[in-house]
Amino acid sequence: MKTYKIAVVPGDGIGHEIVPASLEVIDAVAKANHFRIDTETFPWGAGYYLKHGLFMPDNGLETLKKFDAIFFGSVGLPEVDDTLPAKDYTFKVRTHFRQYVNYRPVRIFPGVNRPLKSEKEFDFVVVRENNEGEFVQVGSQYLPDLEVGMGIDTSIFTRKGIERIAHYAFQLARTRRKKVTHITKSNTLIHSLTYWDRVIKEVARQYPDVTHNQMYIDATSANFVLKPEIFDVVLTTNLFGDILSDLGGAIMGSLGLGGSGNINPEREFPSMFEPIHGSAPDIAGQNISNPYGQVWSGAIMLQHLGEEQAAQQIMKAMDHASLAGFLSVDLGGKYKTSEITSAIISRLNG
Repeated sequence: MKTYKIAVVPGDGIGHEIVPASLEVIDAVAKANHFRIDTETFPWGAGYYLKHGLFMPDNGLETLKKFDAIFFGSVGLPEVDDTLPAKDYTFKVRTHFRQYVNYRPVRIFPGVNRPLKSEKEFDFVVVRENNEGEFVQVGSQYLPDLEVGMGIDTSIFTRKGIERIAHYAFQLARTRRKKVTHITKSNTLIHSLTYWDRVIKEVARQYPDVTHNQMYIDATSANFVLKPEIFDVVLTTNLFGDILSDLGGAIMGSLGLGGSGNINPEREFPSMFEPIHGSAPDIAGQNISNPYGQVWSGAIMLQHLGEEQAAQQIMKAMDHASLAGFLSVDLGGKYKTSEITSAIISRLNG
């Protein structure tokens, strides 16, 4: 029986509820498809930081490197400086493991009330460059308490970084509806994003079978709300992708629905799969958190590992459960995390 080694990092807050719930779904679908998930759990995150002064041990990356994938919940607590979790856990893993693709799909969940007036179907993927751009954290503060004080962050866009994310987006589009929309603001960021545009257009010429267009971030934000059906693969920078994918969660009906993957396409390192929402410590421990985003992240993980049939079974089971009204409080429902999880598992073969 094929076995996959998965590092489990629940993180903080509701991660300790939705990650175990999602693993129940993954274990059930694994049994049905004759493969096995071998997990090891690590207590890393903001809670670990409060006890040890670190978000993960010094050898944490070496430990994670031995696994086929990382299944992550969320990180952050009110007692911990909010600038630390990304720098000391999330960005560290994404960068060291060259997870340069942030894959964040957006689609309709049956039975979920959405805030959009339009009833048109939408199903697209935000492909966010995950290692460069605006989040590289190169910068400084100069005399911050004085009148002449300043803070500087430098965005970095390299040809290699742009080319590899662009190739991923166009190759993904070939498996979907063959359309890539790349997002920019090069009319004002006239150095970094004109270069972003230029390199993407060079890559686009290598995919004549894929329709390609460019759209400014402000127009994209409006069209996510007004005409989301026009998108297929949305290729964005690190910052724009972070914002747009949360907007994608909102138009689905809740950030709690969104799943994602931080992917190393070459498979030289493990990829990490997590929902797009935060740790929500205010509702932790109440069994009311929405597990759909974490379960979807599990399906994306199985798809990445090559278990396509199992991934599709999870997606169908989630659709059947949401259509049957098994919705959490954030979706206007009344069901507990555990009840939604059971509803998904019972529909895996339905």
